[in-house]
Amino acid sequence: MRIEAHSWLARCLAIAALLTPAALAGAQQPPTEVAKLPQKSGGLNGYISFSLSRPPDAYRAGVSFYVGIWPLLDRPLAGFQIGLPSTWIIPDNADFDKPLCPPGTVARDNWPERGPFYRDVFQTIEGGLGYWASTQFSSAIPKYRINGTPDGYSHEISSPGWGFGRPEALAPDVMGIAQLSNRLLVPPDGLTFWRLSRGGLLGNAWMALPIAEAYRRSSAPSDEAPTGNQCWTLFLNAANFKGPVAYWTPESWSRLSKGYRVIDGRGLDARPALMNGGAMEFNTVPYFETRDAAGVTYSRVPRLLFPTDREGRRVLMQDITMYSTQALGDGVRAWIDGASAPEQPFGKSASWAARATANPISFRQGPGNVPLAGFDTIVKTVVEGSALCLEWTDHAQHGVFPEYYKQVGPKRVAIPASQAPAGLAAQRFAAAGPGSPYTSPARNVKGPDCWSVPGPVRGPFSAVLSDGSIVTYAWYRFVDQPSLQGLGLSDAQKARLQAFVVRLHRQWPANRDYIPAPSSGALADLDPALLVRPPKGLEAGYVPIVTSQQRRGQTAN
Repeated sequence: MRIEAHSWLARCLAIAALLTPAALAGAQQPPTEVAKLPQKSGGLNGYISFSLSRPPDAYRAGVSFYVGIWPLLDRPLAGFQIGLPSTWIIPDNADFDKPLCPPGTVARDNWPERGPFYRDVFQTIEGGLGYWASTQFSSAIPKYRINGTPDGYSHEISSPGWGFGRPEALAPDVMGIAQLSNRLLVPPDGLTFWRLSRGGLLGNAWMALPIAEAYRRSSAPSDEAPTGNQCWTLFLNAANFKGPVAYWTPESWSRLSKGYRVIDGRGLDARPALMNGGAMEFNTVPYFETRDAAGVTYSRVPRLLFPTDREGRRVLMQDITMYSTQALGDGVRAWIDGASAPEQPFGKSASWAARATANPISFRQGPGNVPLAGFDTIVKTVVEGSALCLEWTDHAQHGVFPEYYKQVGPKRVAIPASQAPAGLAAQRFAAAGPGSPYTSPARNVKGPDCWSVPGPVRGPFSAVLSDGSIVTYAWYRFVDQPSLQGLGLSDAQKARLQAFVVRLHRQWPANRDYIPAPSSGALADLDPALLVRPPKGLEAGYVPIVTSQQRRGQTAN
């Protein structure tokens, strides 16, 4: 290519001007530092929710649904808690007009706004997929955590041995979840997942099964509360695991009435249940806040990701179905009494498809509960067939939840990043730090050590999970597991339970369908490290109980 001489000289002079000492010194100067803002808590308080129509009275013995699972964050954050969609199960006490929570419970003593009956905080089965501030081993991928309260939030129980996010094991008389599966570990920090670049679906079900017998000990009727036979049992449906996982012991619900007899028979061990709504709960979300030169307040929350389909939709929850006892409970009762195992669990003839209505997105921010607005022009809740979804109306922001907000009158309105002060985008949310190990037994619990008496028959073994933690577990005979030792079961009750679990392990494998298949979408994979095989000779009637969980280098019992 031919270059004119004067053009070549002009270019050389221009380059030389850029290389003067003053210019070089300027190029080496660091960029202007941005003032670091304090990180606050309460950036998003509220729900993305859907209302469910009330089922007919017969369909109060179970519920199943599928939940979308995907990485909501690109890295784990400190002080961050968002539950992915789940449901809320409570005993139906609409006909009861006395306080359900006795004095001394957290709900009765601290939440007068829930009174006078405390129906929605008396006893619950909740939990599900999500991120929690109490997680000890943080992950950018959500975890699945059982959770519930049998006593007005005085205790929250989330695994066969531990409370919700509490590293020290529960006392034997407070435990409430019995491990049922002999193919899946249930770590106290939650079930981990695998290969979730864009997500998948996890099937959940809670079914009231008569695994136990209703009873009332005749030796001391004035001291013993009647206990029902409903064992609320968790089933999961993933690509690599299917079937029952664990159940709530009936005694965990009935023990509250021992000193408060007015609520005899009012717990989840005996009452039909209400399965209310489907919602993402935004509980603890960090945020930054600043003002511009004119004194206008702006705020920013973490970037939340919702991978979408071609229509700009993210399925949150789908195929919500309620069940009568004929779906599975009656078949399990006959099975225990000597009949064959139910061939088609969750029978469609005994099911009722829930009808959902989308609720507007509603959030507040900060200690003043400032309303957040402007979502409708960006994203909204919709119901498409059996799916509860988020739908983005702004194609430029598909799959990204509003991150920046501007104070406009009494509200803060969602705005694009380009309209926020430059210093706000430069802030970095604090990463989640290391947690504490889960240990057993609890050192401050007096009395027999339920972990060692009767104790395991094989182990310990260990597994490294996808969150980087190490779980230690051992094999126990089913009725010898720690969570059953504080129930005071008779020899006859133990023999009945043990015989049933042996049959269950032999006849209900972990690779057949239990929950009806999803109407659309693919199943997610549980972390393969959670999947175990019983040792030789322990193929039926024995379960793997996690005894500790810690990160590499930590010490635990």
